[in-house]
Parts: sequence; C-alpha cells; structure tokens
Amino acid sequence: MISAKPLALALAVLACLAGGCRGRSGSGSSSSPSANATAAGAPAAAEPSSPDTRPVVLFVGTSLTAGYGVDPDQAFPALVQEKIDAAGLRYRVANAGVSGETSAGALRRIDWLLRQKVAVLVLETGANDGLRGQDPEATRANIQEILDRVRRRQPAARLVLVAMEALPNYGEEFRRRFRAIYPELAKKNGATLIPFLLKGVAGDPRLNQPDGIHPNPAGHQRLAENVWKALRPLLSY
Repeated sequence: MISAKPLALALAVLACLAGGCRGRSGSGSSSSPSANATAAGAPAAAEPSSPDTRPVVLFVGTSLTAGYGVDPDQAFPALVQEKIDAAGLRYRVANAGVSGETSAGALRRIDWLLRQKVAVLVLETGANDGLRGQDPEATRANIQEILDRVRRRQPAARLVLVAMEALPNYGEEFRRRFRAIYPELAKKNGATLIPFLLKGVAGDPRLNQPDGIHPNPAGHQRLAENVWKALRPLLSY
C-alpha cells in the first residue's frame, strides 16, 4: 500500500520510473493524387513541405518526461511547447523520454539525439539508478559524460538539469551522496537546476493517476509550470 504521506509518495515515484510502459507514439501520413495528371496518367508532384528550422528544446528523461499513462499532447513537454508558442518564441520541443531508462541508457542514446541541432537540453535522468542502488559516482560519471558530449558537439546549447531523489531503503548516506550529484553538476557545468520536477504534484491524489505515482493531465500541467520557470529565461527569441 502506498503511504499517503507526501515524502513517501514522492519517493514511490522513483520506484515506478523503472517499470513504466513506454509512451505511446505513432505517425502517419496520407496523400491524394492531384486532379491535374500528366498526359501519361501520373499524378502531379506534390508541393514539398518546408522544413522546420526552429531551434530544438530537447527533453531527455524517464517515464515522467515520456508521459506515461497520458496522451502525448498532455505530457509536460508538449505543454511546454504550448507555452513557447503562446510567448511567440520560435522553438520546437522534442520529447526523447523513455520509461525505465537509467543514466547509462541516456548516455548510450545521446550521440544519436545530438544529430539534430539542440538549443536547450533538459536532462531528467538518474532516478532509476537510485532505485537500483547504483553507486552514485557511476551515476555522476554518466551524467557528466552526457553534458561533456553536448559541450563538445554543440557548445552553444544551454543546459537544464532536473534533480531526483533516491529511495530511503539504501540508507541516509546513499541518499545524501545521490542528492548531491545534481546541484554539484549543475554548478560545475553552468546548467540551470530544477530541484524537483514533481514539486507540488507528489502526494496530491488530485494530480496523479490512480497508481498514486504518475501525474495525470492536471499534474502534467503543474510539471510544465515547474519547467517553464527555469526554461523561459534561457529562450532568447
């Protein structure tokens, strides 16, 4: 049974990050032949679509970022896109959240993700490392390597680091070492720190799905607000 106490629920979130289903995704396209066919009976060529040249705000994270249990357009990265558009800013959000991913998994993917030009990286990783009792120094090294690769490949990209918490069952010393990773790396790398993504959401049944762990659409609205406060000052135009 999940405790009703906010701290217990906040920590319980970490336990589910490793086991969540992957977010739903899909794509499709349709086309219809033009009425103006050529003499040979072939349809006229369709007008090419203009490429989206907006700078990318890349979200890399776990089931929280992926939007487990909600529609993709209800997950907080999509809601941040709405805020960007409403502010008249020319940025495009890319949601690269993967349920259950560790910092090592994020590191394995980062080079592929950086093939696109990234204006801002929002990195939410490490919660599943804490769940599994991984040495905090290994988590620290993985996150630092991700940030190093961003700096090498796209030095102009701005960085946002989302802090997480470890479960209490590994002891207070483990939790202390794990908690220290994020502010220390944010300071070292000049990244903007979001101390806790679930601030104002964890422990509130009105803002969570029936599992008491993952935010519902209203909860994702709050997450978007938490992220927007840190992200907005980094968007220059």
